[in-house]
Amino acid sequence: MKTPIEINRMGYEVLMTALGFDGMIRFLRQFDLGKGDYTTERHQRLDDITLEEIFAEIEQQ
Repeated sequence: MKTPIEINRMGYEVLMTALGFDGMIRFLRQFDLGKGDYTTERHQRLDDITLEEIFAEIEQQ
């Protein structure tokens, strides 16, 4: 049974072979968890706003 380190190493080797270094990095960046708390931030932004205000903001853009 392979260790997690061995599996990671093999995975990186396969990605590097198939995609090249730049492609491997671009692929891995897709899985970045980001930062902050989207749900809390969304509620802070949208809980006190009406649909009319949202539509008005869109029309201004």
